[in-house]
Amino acid sequence: MSGVRLRLSVMMFLQYFVWGAWFVTMGTYLGATLKFSGTEVATAYGATAIAAIVSPFFVGMVADRFFATEKILGILHVVGAALLYLASRAVTFPRFYPLVILYALAYMPTLALTNSISFDNIPDAARDFPKIRVLGTIGWIVAGILIGTMGVEATALPLRIAAGGSLLLGLFCFVLPHTPPHAAGKAFSARDVLGLDALSLMKDRSFSAFIIGSFLLCIPLQFYYAFTNLFLNETGMTAAATKMTIGQGSELFFMLLLPWFLVRFGVKKILLVGMGAWALRYALFAHGNTGSLAWMLYIGLALHGICYDFFFVTGQIYVDQQASVKIRAAAQGFLAVVTQGFGLLLGSWLSGKVVDAYATPGGHDWTGIWHVPAIFALVILIAFAVLFRPVRYRGDQAPRATAGA
Repeated sequence: MSGVRLRLSVMMFLQYFVWGAWFVTMGTYLGATLKFSGTEVATAYGATAIAAIVSPFFVGMVADRFFATEKILGILHVVGAALLYLASRAVTFPRFYPLVILYALAYMPTLALTNSISFDNIPDAARDFPKIRVLGTIGWIVAGILIGTMGVEATALPLRIAAGGSLLLGLFCFVLPHTPPHAAGKAFSARDVLGLDALSLMKDRSFSAFIIGSFLLCIPLQFYYAFTNLFLNETGMTAAATKMTIGQGSELFFMLLLPWFLVRFGVKKILLVGMGAWALRYALFAHGNTGSLAWMLYIGLALHGICYDFFFVTGQIYVDQQASVKIRAAAQGFLAVVTQGFGLLLGSWLSGKVVDAYATPGGHDWTGIWHVPAIFALVILIAFAVLFRPVRYRGDQAPRATAGA
């Protein structure tokens, strides 16, 4: 492995180690230890969705115009380390939430910036980037195993471990390859930043159905991100954070198989399987337990690879196919703002309301809670099956997919 690729791989490992260390177990810490309400827990998770809407402006207005990429990455992660540490010391929602918002605003732009610095410093993106990006998923897995093995999911320690990782990454960024800002001297355009040129694609009914379906699917998706760890801990699963890494392992496995599935079955069938996996996962969570039906919980976790790769990565490939080269980046940006921004933000609000509605003196009625996103995802699946009629995926089109955490 070359020196540059090694440094980029370490960067990716730490980038997603930091995210995996605090994000997975925060719901358990806030809900079980600090006794925040479901709405407050979900609102805290919604911070990343707000940041996903704002971060394109930061990247477009500041990072891409005035600073070398490695320097702005370093600054953001060092600042993020301080914010995470302060958040770990906050024990009330009014004190915690502003800190997690500020941290999300610092962290979310780094997702695009780490991709950018990688693409700028490798000779063949299609060949080299997946090998670098996969270290990010491994970093997420290592974080989950570490937190789960230590048995500290309901404490502030994961936030402090993430803060330490963020500080280390921030300092490490200053030895990354020098990468000048891409858009220095160019005029800023909000239309470009938000990918609004991609709105022309909405004239196609299938593309509109895909965008709307993706937005709607992100609403039940937030139930998983915000409350799965709390659910598993309340039901008595030991080292839940470690066992949740089963999902990232399956993600890597299905990522390798995705090109074959696309050629064999086409975009629509793969997207439908991905949507169906979300409904099935929630149904399994609703009726599983840590006793004789523990297999349901493990299958629900293992479905993450299908849930994520078959819908979200396939969706990125579909958008790539539909958009011309001129608006391809705009189309991907538009998809990200709609799903990771507005979709997850609405999902945060709804999931919190549902979890509070099913609160009990001893915890929560998780069967009732999980039925809500299961039915929601099933309804979206049926509507999507009727309205989405894309051109069949052609084997001569090479998909450009990368693993996600």
